Amino acid sequence: SCPMSRISTESLQELQRHPSLIRNLCVVAHVDHGKTSLCDCLIAGNGIISRRLAGKVRYMDSREDEQQRCITMKSSAITLVYKPRESKHHLLHLIDSPGHVDFGSEVASAVRLCDGALLLVDVAEGPRIQTAMALQQIWSERVTPILVLNKIDRLFSELNMTIDEAAAHCDNIVTELNALAS
Repeated sequence: SCPMSRISTESLQELQRHPSLIRNLCVVAHVDHGKTSLCDCLIAGNGIISRRLAGKVRYMDSREDEQQRCITMKSSAITLVYKPRESKHHLLHLIDSPGHVDFGSEVASAVRLCDGALLLVDVAEGPRIQTAMALQQIWSERVTPILVLNKIDRLFSELNMTIDEAAAHCDNIVTELNALAS
């Protein structure tokens, strides 16, 4: 069962009265590492878009130029409902931020607003310059990072790795990110 859920408007309004049940979370990464697709999946978990369209619709890219260029240029936010196991519903203010170097100020603003940040890394490409810059921004703002190793399927479908090679590759990425963070 998915921890994302739909609730009534009245319940949503009630949640807004309890700041302890509200989390602000941004999604940051290098360009094309899967931020907007991850957001689509979380949005689909709330029933806002079809699960079948998640990763294709680019729901958070609401500007026409973003849809045409398939690139996020402005941070955008959405409120989702999250239900942890054996706990109350929470509101999750999710911010999808750009990954291109030209839009670094958008990332900085998104991180400043948040309690936590999902740091995505395309494991086939590994950490890139924007990954390092995003991580530096996360640490400077004292935001809690959550590492998301993304596109793991590419290790098998494109790089033809074995399971052991893929595991070692992911370990190396975590080691590299830990070195960047220290």
